[in-house]
Amino acid sequence: MQDKMTLRPGNDDSGVGLKMQPVTAGTAAGPEDEAMPVGHPQLMPLSWRHILFIVLANFGVSMAYIVPLTYSLALRIDQLAPGHEEVLGYATGIASGIIVLTAPLFGVWSDRTRSRLGRRRPFMIGGAIVGFAALLVIAVAPNVVVVCAAWVFANLGWGSAISAIQNVQADRLPDSQRGKVSGLVGLASQIAPVLGVSIAYAMGRNILLIFVVPGLIGIAFLLFFLISGGEKDSRHLETRTEPITGRMLFGKYFFNARAYPDFAWNLLGRFVFFLGLYANTTFSTFFYAQRLNLPVGEVAGTVAIVGILGIIAASLGAIGAGFFSDKLRRRKLFTMFGAVLFAVGAVVEAFAHSFPSLVAGALLMNLAIAVFNAVDQAIVLTVLPNRTETGRYMAIVTFAQKIPSAIAPLVATLIITIGSVGGEKNYTILYLMGGVLALIGGLIVLTKVKSVR
Repeated sequence: MQDKMTLRPGNDDSGVGLKMQPVTAGTAAGPEDEAMPVGHPQLMPLSWRHILFIVLANFGVSMAYIVPLTYSLALRIDQLAPGHEEVLGYATGIASGIIVLTAPLFGVWSDRTRSRLGRRRPFMIGGAIVGFAALLVIAVAPNVVVVCAAWVFANLGWGSAISAIQNVQADRLPDSQRGKVSGLVGLASQIAPVLGVSIAYAMGRNILLIFVVPGLIGIAFLLFFLISGGEKDSRHLETRTEPITGRMLFGKYFFNARAYPDFAWNLLGRFVFFLGLYANTTFSTFFYAQRLNLPVGEVAGTVAIVGILGIIAASLGAIGAGFFSDKLRRRKLFTMFGAVLFAVGAVVEAFAHSFPSLVAGALLMNLAIAVFNAVDQAIVLTVLPNRTETGRYMAIVTFAQKIPSAIAPLVATLIITIGSVGGEKNYTILYLMGGVLALIGGLIVLTKVKSVR
């Protein structure tokens, strides 16, 4: 069956991800055992030891990847091109756009990899090496052109490592553990950059250490998973005989939305939510600097304090929503709750001009992001169309995050100039817009995804 994206997802409510259907079935995801190597009859619960290594790997890679995105990259651009914060939008937007174009290729490559290390570990190793090297280049870059180019490779490297870890979750987690693990992973992904920014702040103005230390921490935690978490030899797995051609690879970027409506609708809801999220987080360093009348170089302490306080909210959101969604077997209620909280937090931030009000808005948004991301990730793992192509479909899922991360900074760059006076950017309208988009995303998941409660 040749997959082509249709414009209208259709109204098939036959139970994506719930019915046991053959791989070629049109309306349901492949059976659970298709995510496992040949000879495994079903997905068995993972031990807490293995889950711990998954969480630690996500923690480390998130620190290496998100710290530059939320702080270090802005500081470096401010050093090389003072007063031109729009360069940050161009750098992050271009890099995310390239990730969108290449993600399915890496996904197909990962699905077809047959090696002693397994299918996913080679991409974790290669991604970490490329990502760390790119951070070094950014730290010593002579101009913003080199910074932007290196950031592309940093995205490719660390993004590949993160995707490989997510593929392991999709390959091996049964439905009874998806909410819990997604919550723990989401929490780790939120804590990591907060602690990373705190570490970066402790490095003072040493730009090399600000980039290198989070990168080394990322590699260290990833090694725990690579060495102890384990992935089985994949050389014995069956592989498709379909030859790799340009036409075949191009087709992997699309899927039949009529055949897999729940996957399509959840993808759209996730896309809109993350569009609002990235609109409200890309310029957070510059936002705090303007609202608190601080130089950009002195904002790290404020960002770290806000982030550390937000860890409590994120912990409650990610772990609570993940565990309760598993227990109650209800997902969509929690994603909608997260979307509403994000919208409220965005309104608070939009009109905040003091440290207490900024903290209040940040707490609400951290809680919201944790709730939505943890539970929607569990929905993603449930509605995957075909578990023999986990890497491909998980790469398509990244479209819902990477395309917004490419579009939002570029659009936000224009939005903040509306009605701006002098050097003051219009962050009020930007945060209000982000809140509305997040709310719409939650409504799409709530009303359109039918096979998940």
